[in-house]
Amino acid sequence: MKVLNNILEAVGHTPIVKLNKCVPNSPHNFYAKVEMFNPGSSVKDRVALKIIELAEKRGDLKPGGTIVEATSGNTGIGLALVAAVKGYKCVIAIPDKMSSEKINTLKAYGAEVIITPAGVEADDPRSHYSVAKEYSKKHGAFLANQFNNPDNIQAHYETTGPELWEQMDGKLDVFVGGAGTGGTLSGVSKYLKEKNPNIQIVCVDPVGSILYETFYHGKHFTPPGKYEVEGIGEDMLPENVQFNRIDHFVQIEDKETFLKCREILKTEGLFIGPSSAASLVGALKYAKTVTEPKNIVVLFPDSSSKYLSKVHNDEWMKSKGFI
Repeated sequence: MKVLNNILEAVGHTPIVKLNKCVPNSPHNFYAKVEMFNPGSSVKDRVALKIIELAEKRGDLKPGGTIVEATSGNTGIGLALVAAVKGYKCVIAIPDKMSSEKINTLKAYGAEVIITPAGVEADDPRSHYSVAKEYSKKHGAFLANQFNNPDNIQAHYETTGPELWEQMDGKLDVFVGGAGTGGTLSGVSKYLKEKNPNIQIVCVDPVGSILYETFYHGKHFTPPGKYEVEGIGEDMLPENVQFNRIDHFVQIEDKETFLKCREILKTEGLFIGPSSAASLVGALKYAKTVTEPKNIVVLFPDSSSKYLSKVHNDEWMKSKGFI
């Protein structure tokens, strides 16, 4: 690799790793797209960089400006990283259920962090969505708007999708990931299905999110519930969750997800977070419904360094009934 002009040039080009010990014997091959190798240690660096670059190009964000966003953490960290390099102020609204590691990382990058209550409706003035929008209006800040900004999808159409296709030499049958904003699945699907429309896109959704029911029934009957896995699932339907680009949904539970996260680390040496494990749990469930051998690639969005106080803390795991 050549010398980089700054750390932002290190975004993307993450490895794909074959999974060996954390998957059962089956006719399928399982691979992980390991996004913790991004400089901010998550897939969201791609989105943050693209949104800011295009905002600058359009004139929506000017030198010395302020970036504000509602996030479960990783997009905020990506934005704070970009802001640090480019010299912007960054303000992040984040629900109080998110890990202390994420909140402290945001502060370490120099972001101003506003903690909001988790579990309130999206249109509640106390929600992180509402708080970010209100800050943007009051202070004239640029709202990154990852949930509805099409630049989010474009980031994955231009980078993640092509990387997957090239790294797998086109021998890719199924792509599995979760949806928070929906940008990853929608953008990757758009690219991969242009290459091969038979590639199946599978969304993994935690019980408590409304996306699974909305996908299959057009609306959700069960009120949004509490779940511990961070970064995936929603209590509202973002514009970037484009159902027409997703083929299947699979529901996962917190307990199986957090236990799988520990197993992946101990068997594969991959220090990934719970949303990564959730994607693999969902992929394994989906694989049971398919008889012909498939190459299944699972998105591993981030690092477990952001969840040491949770998934790798025995007392916390016991308090949730996971061990």
